[in-house]
Amino acid sequence: MGLSKNHQLLSKIATNDRHGENSPYFDGWKAYDQNPYHPSKNRDGVIQMGLAENQLCFDLIEEWIRKNPKASICTAEGVNEFKNIANFQDYHGLPEFRQAVANFMGRVRGNRVRFDPDRIVMGGGATGANELITFCLADPGDVFLVPSPYYPAFFRDIGWRTGVQILPVDCDSSNGFVITKAALEAAYEKAQEDNIKIKGLLIANPSNPLGTVLDTETMRSLVSFVNEKNIHLVSDEIYSATVSGSPTFTSISEIIEGMECNRDLIHIVYSLSKDMGLPGFRVGIVYSYNDAVVSCARKMSSFGLVSSQTQHLLASMLSDEEFVGKFLSESSKRLAKRRSMFTEGLEEVEISCLKSNAGLFVWMDLRRLLEKQTFEDELVLWRVIINQVKLNVSPGSSFNCSEPGWFRVCFANMDDDTVEVALERIRTFVRQAKKGKAQVKNKRLQNNLKLSFSSRRYDESVMSPHMMSPHSPISLSPLVRAKN
Repeated sequence: MGLSKNHQLLSKIATNDRHGENSPYFDGWKAYDQNPYHPSKNRDGVIQMGLAENQLCFDLIEEWIRKNPKASICTAEGVNEFKNIANFQDYHGLPEFRQAVANFMGRVRGNRVRFDPDRIVMGGGATGANELITFCLADPGDVFLVPSPYYPAFFRDIGWRTGVQILPVDCDSSNGFVITKAALEAAYEKAQEDNIKIKGLLIANPSNPLGTVLDTETMRSLVSFVNEKNIHLVSDEIYSATVSGSPTFTSISEIIEGMECNRDLIHIVYSLSKDMGLPGFRVGIVYSYNDAVVSCARKMSSFGLVSSQTQHLLASMLSDEEFVGKFLSESSKRLAKRRSMFTEGLEEVEISCLKSNAGLFVWMDLRRLLEKQTFEDELVLWRVIINQVKLNVSPGSSFNCSEPGWFRVCFANMDDDTVEVALERIRTFVRQAKKGKAQVKNKRLQNNLKLSFSSRRYDESVMSPHMMSPHSPISLSPLVRAKN
């Protein structure tokens, strides 16, 4: 059936491309899928470094499962609960699950704040939770301010089906990409002049893709800002247990404990996908201080509940305080070790990253590999890395970064041996570039780490900037962009 016929028969959601998968962020995944690296079967394949998964502590979870077979209804020890759990479909969720999640959220935050299990609302992963809270807070055409660089799929999560739009507020490397109240004020005022309805501010703390945490002073300024404007603040805190060392993570829930504010405007999105490494379990959480939002979100959660079997297993696991303490401590240590291993490996060839201590990735600085500081040049370099170095890393432009030359590189979704292979590929590439010997599809790396290339000559199998959908995460917002 032709495209025009489909547009006539199907909905606007079914026929638009606002999902955002036609961007370099997802194109890199496609390159990996077509030629995946394997240590023995395909050593020349693409290594997946664009996927933020935490695979460093599965041994601890597997050990717990073996020691606690009764936690699963699919074992001889736990089958007596099969009927009860299989028939449970209350969208409030199992009480023991909500209590366990509330306690775990508090534990992750150092027990400096307590969470009410009656405010725990389930969603289908962080994706579902972000969409769920957006449906509760905004109408089609409303806008959320989002400091950039930001997670590319935010555009999909909060906008594809809701009709809500994102207004990027550009931050830059001069202060480590930290958002300022002045930048938010400028963005808000410009939006007001253009009759754009700002409904809220969405932040990710810890940041994806930066791997940094917001300081207390900045967070207090954000709460002050939303209170003054009477708009919502959604804090995505799905990486809160990936922090190691200093500075420590401070939740928005702690900030509002120590200042006067309208708590009805404060909402948290959480998940077990990153902190526990369980993305396939699809456990997303909305925690709101607004009673009306909790009530509405709970009703809407019927469309994306966590399975009762998953709730049952996790209620038991997260209620084991000894296990939780061991897991959080060991996960933090392993992530810190892997982060150091990767950044120190890059430093051997004088490649630096933004200083960070959170997340499952680093924000790698390759600006000096660009002959011209343009996003077009960034994408050509990215194609070199994908097609020649055989690493799927994510270009900063797909995160709406205001400066070309930054790349997000994930390091926790593979074993140590694969990390070493990836590092050696990068080091070899850079060393050859220094010697002026590297050639990539008739382009020569020259002038001490400078790339000389033509913007018209690249692998056409990967989308060009001119072919990019106007709704792709890489594209400029149709709205005004605000500078920090």
